[in-house]
Amino acid sequence: MTPRQRLLATVAVMAATVMQVLDTTIVNVALPHMEGQLEATPDQITWVLTSYLVASAIFMPLTGFFTDRLGRRRYLLISIFGFVVFSGLCGLSTSLSQIVLFRLLQGVFGAALVPLSQAIMVSVYPLEERGRAMAIWGIGVMIGPILGPTLGGYLTQVLSWRWTFFINLPVGILSYLLALSSIPETPRKPRAMDWVGLLYLSIAIAATQFLLDRGNEYGWMGSARIQWAAVAAVAGGVAFLVHGFGRQGARLFDLGIFRDRNFTIASVLLAVFGLGMYGSMVMQPLLLEDLLHYPTLTTGLAMAPRGIVSAASMFLVGRLIRRVNPRTLITIGIVLCALGTWAMARYDLTISEWDVVWPILIQGFGLGMIYVPLSTVAFATLPEHTASEAAGIFSLMRVIGSSIGISLVTTVFIRRGQTAWNAIGAHIQTLGQGARDYLAPLHLLPNQKLGQVVLTRLLARQSQMVAFDAAFLFITASFIAMLPLVVLVRAHRLSGDSGDVMAPD
Repeated sequence: MTPRQRLLATVAVMAATVMQVLDTTIVNVALPHMEGQLEATPDQITWVLTSYLVASAIFMPLTGFFTDRLGRRRYLLISIFGFVVFSGLCGLSTSLSQIVLFRLLQGVFGAALVPLSQAIMVSVYPLEERGRAMAIWGIGVMIGPILGPTLGGYLTQVLSWRWTFFINLPVGILSYLLALSSIPETPRKPRAMDWVGLLYLSIAIAATQFLLDRGNEYGWMGSARIQWAAVAAVAGGVAFLVHGFGRQGARLFDLGIFRDRNFTIASVLLAVFGLGMYGSMVMQPLLLEDLLHYPTLTTGLAMAPRGIVSAASMFLVGRLIRRVNPRTLITIGIVLCALGTWAMARYDLTISEWDVVWPILIQGFGLGMIYVPLSTVAFATLPEHTASEAAGIFSLMRVIGSSIGISLVTTVFIRRGQTAWNAIGAHIQTLGQGARDYLAPLHLLPNQKLGQVVLTRLLARQSQMVAFDAAFLFITASFIAMLPLVVLVRAHRLSGDSGDVMAPD
């Protein structure tokens, strides 16, 4: 492949990647606006998010199967075309049922875009340039969800929530035309579909997603619905593994890929990484908008520096990865992420804008340092013919880790908030001198109705702040928990001179 073709192929797959990952977060800030126009309840409108995630998670592991059956280039073109068509239909939807259906189909066609783009970047770049390729690819995967709330807030505020979907049309058309002319085709291979394995996997993923989405609402294991969902998730997962390892014929995907130590450890690290990254991205908008009363667009702008420094660190790591042990880069990135998130755990109600931003900068730089070497070592020892299949599994681990992370962080936030409410409330003596002194500048008394309202609001804000700090502390612990796993990675360093992969250390 010539350098010009490689450049065009890179632009094509990166446009597709950014388009797909952007849709995981760009719609979030538009949900209140969609809720009114589509006549949906707050509970129902979240189906717009979960339908997309479930469809993507179920079809993502099928990337290898459809690549073999259709060829990599043809499958990419079909995926881009379908994603663009159903993005447009989402923007034109006039009812909740329509947009949920179109989001499901958008997720079906978009599921393969990220793993296909990663597999293509691995195949079109020589080994000595693969670190730079993964840096370019990682920027797209990281920047998309990070900048999604900023772009979504701007489009919704200036135009309409429908433009959070229409924005995909020009990007998708550009990606399709470039892919049509630059992406090399792979040979088509006969491969049977493992329908039973697909059924087991679908049950496991759908039940897990329901459990994570509705756990807090229904009271987790105190609810019969959640109990049945947990049983279905475990049963589906166990059945899929038993079926996959015991089957001699066609399988949904080759579970033997997990025999590669680097790929397995990198996949687990990526899942924990997703917990920390997406957990932070859920908590920060809630903190800034609901507690500190930042406008939506201002909140998006406050979070934008994370994406900028992540891109900078990825470019830096793309150059260093040929000369520095990937484990060292990953470790430094984890430490920076932990430090940045720990600083967030020390937020209070009097923080300034700079107090909000500087921990985001540290965490963002660390996120970029983790993702590139992690993606590189995951594929360093895998045969090239398994790239598409492995990329699908690798991306699935990111989605699963993100979903679990959001659920766990939200649970910590809610429960710690309830505990803090009781603990702080027990120390408020409504007839004491402290309450009188606090209300005096407002010319109120504790025994007045309005004075009690003011004290209740203060209690709510203080307990929420404690809950946010607890959530960020939990995320800090998740980053620290990654450190022992890094030791298990078999370090391979890409040599800039020969392009050989060095022997395990």
